[in-house]
Amino acid sequence: MSIVKCKNKKSGITYVYESESYWDKEKQQPRAHRKLIGKIDEETGEIVPTGTQKRRQSREHTDESTRIKELCNSYEHMLREKDTIIVSQKEQIQKLVKEKKAILTEMKNVIHKYTK
Repeated sequence: MSIVKCKNKKSGITYVYESESYWDKEKQQPRAHRKLIGKIDEETGEIVPTGTQKRRQSREHTDESTRIKELCNSYEHMLREKDTIIVSQKEQIQKLVKEKKAILTEMKNVIHKYTK
C-alpha cells in the first residue's frame, strides 16, 4: 500500500490517494485500487480530508432518521386508532352495565311484587 499524489491540471489542486497494486490476470498487467484520502493544502502542505466519507455518513444518517420518523408516525397513528377503539368499547361497556342494572332492578321489582 502506498500514498499517491495527483495534481488536477484544471483546478490546480493536488489530491492524495491510498493506492494498492494488484495483478489483473485477464489483461496480464498491473492495476491499482485507489481510495481518496484528501487534498494538499498549498499553504501548509498538510493533507486535508475531503469529507466525502462525512457526506456519505450524513446521507446514511439522514436516511435512517427519515425511516425512524416514519416508523414513529406510523406507531403514533396506530396508537391513536387503538385509543379510539378503547374509548368506544368503554362507552359500550358502560351502556351494557346500565342495561344490566336496569334489568336487575326490574327483576327485583317483579320478584318483590309476586312474593307479597
